Amino acid sequence: MSAKPDLKIVLCSPRGFCAGVVRAIDTVERALDKYGAPVYVRHEIVHNKYVVDGLKKKGAIFVEELAEIPENATAPVVFSAHGVPKSVPADAQSRNLFSLDATCPLVTKVHREAAIHFKRGREIFLIGHSHHPEVVGTLGQLPVGAVTLIETAEDAKTINPKDPNNLAFVTQTTLSIDDTAEIVALLKERFPNINGPHKEDICYATTNRQLAVKKVAPVVVALIVVGAPNSSNSQRLREVAEREGCKIAVLAQRAADIDWTRFGNIGSLGITAGASAPEVIVEEIMDAFAERYTLHVETVSAAEENEFFPLPRQVRPEAAAE
Repeated sequence: MSAKPDLKIVLCSPRGFCAGVVRAIDTVERALDKYGAPVYVRHEIVHNKYVVDGLKKKGAIFVEELAEIPENATAPVVFSAHGVPKSVPADAQSRNLFSLDATCPLVTKVHREAAIHFKRGREIFLIGHSHHPEVVGTLGQLPVGAVTLIETAEDAKTINPKDPNNLAFVTQTTLSIDDTAEIVALLKERFPNINGPHKEDICYATTNRQLAVKKVAPVVVALIVVGAPNSSNSQRLREVAEREGCKIAVLAQRAADIDWTRFGNIGSLGITAGASAPEVIVEEIMDAFAERYTLHVETVSAAEENEFFPLPRQVRPEAAAE
């Protein structure tokens, strides 16, 4: 039997679950433990099929709209980590549904910023991707027309506000640091008096994972991002790897997704995971490579993370709730 070729694997750190994702998944699991199945979840709790399928097996039922929940249902309904428009909790209340809000606190921060700007009479720009649930949720915090979406640098160059001296911007939390910086720079150049966040809206986890990829991508031939196609932060990691010169940068939900014809003669491989991807899939992918290569593993770290977000009060352990 011929010896397996050597493969250097460089693991990006940090990678995988962030504090907001841990909080959201724990909210569903605690609700199942406390109230029993079913627990309804509006939209995927996080954008990861493995996580969603695991929660389905435990008794979670995922719906896209509250209208899919039966009339007179007494089971809890959890709002996903991405946040929801104000109309959703209002609808839940009108139907007497018992709701648990698993919105990431960093997304809630953006909602509050937008509300403050609106109260101060400012026209608001939201830098983000249309149709992403986080953007839909942020747009839905305020009356229609109060917020204008900016998706590209071209949008920033051509947008014509009513009053150039009375503007503010907020951003989606899972964007590319570099793309967003370019758009913000264009807005500030055109509108010097525009109001921005006191602290960067792009979340710490998105930033840290992108910084790790920036370190690793230039020194490996290929890089795999563990994550789902509809995960914004995972897609941004793949784009960052490409921008940093990595020849092969792909997204994979599971080891079964890997196209081995693209990885035949590589000598080095970077691996990271989006903020909604569990470490068990990183291990699964490494095992798949270990069947074909002799692995030499090292880790490159860009930041230490120790953030923690408390659970919604209704599902906190009794001792912690007092």
